This record gives sequence, structure tokens and C-alpha cells, in this order.
Amino acid sequence: MNRRTFLTTTAVGLVALASGVAQARSISGAVPWEAFAGEPPTPVTPGGWHFFQPREVVLMEAIVDRLIPADDLSPSGRDCGCVVYVDRQLAGSFGEAARLYMKGPFLPGLPTQGYQNSLTPAGRYRAGLAAFDKAVSDTFGGRFETLSPGKQDQALSELETGKLKLSGKVDGKGFFALVLENTMEGFFADPVHGGNRDMASWKMIGFPGARYDYRDWVDQHDKPYPRGPVSILGNIVQAKAG
Repeated sequence: MNRRTFLTTTAVGLVALASGVAQARSISGAVPWEAFAGEPPTPVTPGGWHFFQPREVVLMEAIVDRLIPADDLSPSGRDCGCVVYVDRQLAGSFGEAARLYMKGPFLPGLPTQGYQNSLTPAGRYRAGLAAFDKAVSDTFGGRFETLSPGKQDQALSELETGKLKLSGKVDGKGFFALVLENTMEGFFADPVHGGNRDMASWKMIGFPGARYDYRDWVDQHDKPYPRGPVSILGNIVQAKAG
């Protein structure tokens, strides 16, 4: 038997075996699993702040409200719980960089090499928010949350491009990218993590969420999903009429 014949007969055998298993597990009128039978998700602890200090909370809420302003499509980033999401992430393994390689030497790298510094995400937020707060006050003559929406957008744009220089060797462009990425995560992640309150973003884009089965609608393009999203926790939110 040559290699091609061996691979062909093996593949046929596996298909036949899989078909037999599938037939043996055929069921009617019930699902073949129990919800949360494995490792159940742990919702974020409600109330209070685990990482952010009072001044940081005010600043972060003002920032996310400019990144995701309230409109006729969704509530603002603050009302959707984006700051709560980031707070809980920074208070956990993400903030400690538990899954990142954080050994030296720390040398300037290429943009394609990603973050090259000794500060953890928690350290970057603590230093970045303080430096941004000071830079805005020095440049615009007031704290960020007191500025007009236009001035707030200007401050964030200058932070994004690097025009607004931050003290303490804080990389403004990198810090903006981190805050924007985490804000987007909080807006679109499952509500179990503290953001996307009332599944507002999922309702906005018509995402069904963690539903067990919506195959009947997969091929129906350009049609809104009518049943509303469901989170990992199982609570269903009805889609807004119209």
C-alpha cells in the first residue's frame, strides 16, 4: 500500500466512523448539553472601582464619551459600561501583563514589533492618564472634562498623532491606541465582562450574541435578526422595534 492509498482509506474510515457517532447521538426535542455544565462564566463584581482612582474615573468617563458619543444608535461609552470593563481588566491578569513576556532588555523597536517597554497595562494607564491630564491642562487651559466637545476631540486627535507631548517619557500615540482598543472591547464584548450594558452595541449591529443556534438566518443577508441578542449569562434582550 502506497502513501496515497493509505491516506485515502484512512480518510474514508474516519468519515464513516464520524457518521456512526453522529447517528448514535441523534436526538429529538432536546439539546445534548446542559447550560454551564462545564466552567461557568464569572460576571464582574458590581459596584465600586477596583483599579481606577477617583480622578482617573472622571477622566476616563470623559474620554470614552468622546470616543463613543451618545447618538440615536447607542448610548455613550460611559453609559455602556466601557470604563467598568477597563477597570476590571486592569485589576486582573490583563493589568498585570500575566500573559505577556515582560523580561528585558527593553530597547526601542520597530512599529511592527509591538509594545516594547517594562510597564504593565496597569502601569501604562496610571502613568498615561496622569500625563494626559497635565498636558491637557497646560495646553488647553482646563481639565479635559470641562472642555467643549470640539476641544476634547482636538486633544484626543493630538494625542493620537503624537502632537500632544506627554511628560514622563509616556508614549502618547501608544497610550491612545491602548485606550481606544480597550474602549472598543468594552463596547462590543459580552456584558458578563462589565461593558456593553444592555447589549446596546449588539442591538445596534444586529449581532445575535451567544445564541445556541441561528442557522436559519445565516444566509439571509441584509435582513435584521429579529430575535434580539443573548449574552453568555443567558439573559435575552429584545431588539428595538423598527
